[in-house]
Amino acid sequence: MQEQQPRNPLHGITLEVMLNELVAYFGWPELGTRIRINCFNSDPSIASSLKFLRKTPWAREKVEGLYLFMLREQARAAHR
Repeated sequence: MQEQQPRNPLHGITLEVMLNELVAYFGWPELGTRIRINCFNSDPSIASSLKFLRKTPWAREKVEGLYLFMLREQARAAHR
């Protein structure tokens, strides 16, 4: 049975969805500035970034952190 995690904003969100939303929100150049990894700065693509992020826990943690930051920013903007 799958555990419910109602207070975890990352629950049920795939890395691909996170990355697509981050690219749509920030764009590749800004994403590469905020998280300094080659797959965001040198010929970036979703596929190559996913391959790298799935193998690199520290980079995935940075992406998850930036995703949570983006969600907070969107929530603040919605309440203005």
